[in-house]
Amino acid sequence: MLRHAFLLASVCALALTAASGVHAQRAKGPAAATPLPKASPEVSGMSATRLDRIGTVFTKEIDQGRLPGAVVMVARRGRLVYQGAWGFQDPAKKTPMSADAIFRIYSMTKPLVSIAAMLLVEDGDLQLNDPVSKHLPSFKDLRVSVGGGEIAPERAMTVQDLLRHTAGLAYGEITKNPTVKDALVKAGLANPGVRDFDSRDMTGPEQVERLSKIPLIHHPGTTWEYSLASDVLGRVVEAASGKRLGDLLAERVFQPLKMADTGFFVPADKIGRLAEPFETDPASGSKYPLIDVSAQPGNDSGGASGVSTASDYLRFAQMLLGGGTLDGARVLSRSTIQLMVSDHLGMRMNAPQTPGELLLGTHGYTFGLGFAVRATDGIAGVPGSAGEFMWAGYAGTYFWVDPKEQIAAVYMSQAPSPTRASYRRLIKQLVYQAITD
Repeated sequence: MLRHAFLLASVCALALTAASGVHAQRAKGPAAATPLPKASPEVSGMSATRLDRIGTVFTKEIDQGRLPGAVVMVARRGRLVYQGAWGFQDPAKKTPMSADAIFRIYSMTKPLVSIAAMLLVEDGDLQLNDPVSKHLPSFKDLRVSVGGGEIAPERAMTVQDLLRHTAGLAYGEITKNPTVKDALVKAGLANPGVRDFDSRDMTGPEQVERLSKIPLIHHPGTTWEYSLASDVLGRVVEAASGKRLGDLLAERVFQPLKMADTGFFVPADKIGRLAEPFETDPASGSKYPLIDVSAQPGNDSGGASGVSTASDYLRFAQMLLGGGTLDGARVLSRSTIQLMVSDHLGMRMNAPQTPGELLLGTHGYTFGLGFAVRATDGIAGVPGSAGEFMWAGYAGTYFWVDPKEQIAAVYMSQAPSPTRASYRRLIKQLVYQAITD
């Protein structure tokens, strides 16, 4: 008999405990709120039998000790057609994975802060062409690190540059510019060997003040390089709105979309639902400690400090697919969403590492305003459609939206490992192979 993808909502957890994992689609509580109305895969143009391959494949990965656990949710045409939870929520405590587990989403915070910025654009409080220094005056006299020296930038950094990672900013853990790398580490804005380092202890103004003294790695508007741009964008949002980033998002995104478990820390009464990684990554043998999200941080990092559930993030993704609206709640206009998921790099930007290479290890993606965007049906070494958009997080989270196929999907795990790109590719191919219409 085929295992139905919705056992989460109808039966208690299977007690299939092995040394490497618990592989069950669970219903033990508290049960995750259904993110979207359910529909059978067949009604939505997908095969239940083929979707079941997701559970088979990820159970194998867990049983072989390569993943601690995972949650997957897939929607098509606005209906939830698949959800599964497998393995351990906390491998050290052998806590079974639950569909309502809360994950550190790291860089999947970036699409959230991008939406916050575009809310202010719609309000008239921001313009994409605004110099960042209009809102953060200490950014007025930035310099560019070139050949061991510093020169004036060719033009000012803009809000659009922050949204598309062409601001000339860097991640100290990624950049190859030794001068900037060292400056970021000394300023407490980077930690060697820790990707997506989160400076949670400092306040927003402290972060801005320290960053304003560090040279850029590129002239603004010339090069796509993944960076602290989203953190700076969060500070711009706060300056333009007069509100803390988390408060603005709660008021205008999380509450309207009923994203009850999304924010910048996990309250004490929910901390038992927080998913944890292996102490040592089985693929590399290295330790990748994750940030402490048990208390409100000094600053809400727009680049890396969000927490969420698969259910919440699927609602966010479905809002994007719906042109800015979900269940009657309008977050952004359709035209604004379209602007965000269009190509904003064109032929004018250099890209030492393209968005697709960074995220999936494959070419074929450009960048919009907060998302990687697929340029054509081909080129990329994963299934998908021109116009799909996506992003992922350092600790093993991933989502994508495909307007052509009307798919929104979320994969959540806490597995900060060099292998995480392979799991992003894997879940994509397992979802697309289940399409039948």
